Amino acid sequence: MADTPTVGRTHPLASRKHRIRYWVIMGIFIALALLVTYGILGWDNPLPVDSQGFWLIAKLRATHIVVMAIVAVCQATATIAFQTVTNNKILTPSIMGFEALYVLVQTSAVFFFGVAGVTFFDNFWQYVIQVVLMVGFASALYGWLLSGRFANMHIMLLIGIILGSGLGAIATFMQRLLTPSEFDILSARLIGSIANADTSHFSLAIPLAIGGTVCLYLGATRLNVLSLGKTTAINLGISHRSQTMLILFFVSILMAVSTSLVGPMTFFGFLVAMLSYQLADTYDHRYLFPLSWLVGFVSLAGAYFV
Repeated sequence: MADTPTVGRTHPLASRKHRIRYWVIMGIFIALALLVTYGILGWDNPLPVDSQGFWLIAKLRATHIVVMAIVAVCQATATIAFQTVTNNKILTPSIMGFEALYVLVQTSAVFFFGVAGVTFFDNFWQYVIQVVLMVGFASALYGWLLSGRFANMHIMLLIGIILGSGLGAIATFMQRLLTPSEFDILSARLIGSIANADTSHFSLAIPLAIGGTVCLYLGATRLNVLSLGKTTAINLGISHRSQTMLILFFVSILMAVSTSLVGPMTFFGFLVAMLSYQLADTYDHRYLFPLSWLVGFVSLAGAYFV
């Protein structure tokens, strides 16, 4: 009887065996997260642990850990929430043109300002402008296509793909007009890399990442209902259109923060989401989100350490 579903009430982890499995997996990933964190901080550090020099080196490395934590949380949360509201688990928020817009902004800076344009988005206010552009672009798209009488999620996704392709084509055209040296320098910025992050951006990136993640986590029960489909959600009392637009707004914030910080990471969120679905084996976002954060951090930090 211990492994039978609870009678009289529902639970996302229906049996005792299911609950034990979930928390064992959580424990394993917590241990792995601590292990890779220690590995990054202490591996090949030539100074003894009790020396000031050891902690000075560890402090420099800790910056990369913060970046990876921000990216992992943003990408995992945004992808799972996006797939829930679109009812499609093979999509990522990247198809809405976030990364194409990032590439266009970076390419335009080099195209108009030369090699010096590479550093144009390295200071705090330029980073703010880039985040605002991405969130504004996404919000305008959602507001236009999800409001009105003929609002349609599929049309929104299709137009998002078309706009992303158009922005990518413009960026490619500009890149072909660059000199080889300018293009070589630009290419390093167009590949997602922890090295692209600037610590001066943390004062904006961390609050936005925490705020967007907390808001989506607090709305986990509404995401559970939205995952049942538009008709069912409306019948259960959810304002499907307004909730979808609100969730997509927070998704756009998280994607803008991550992409502007380290560059495009198209399939990272998709990989983390797929692993989280299989490992958590539950529909409840209150359990999916925490596991996805750990999976994302272990995947990214583990790869970085290796």
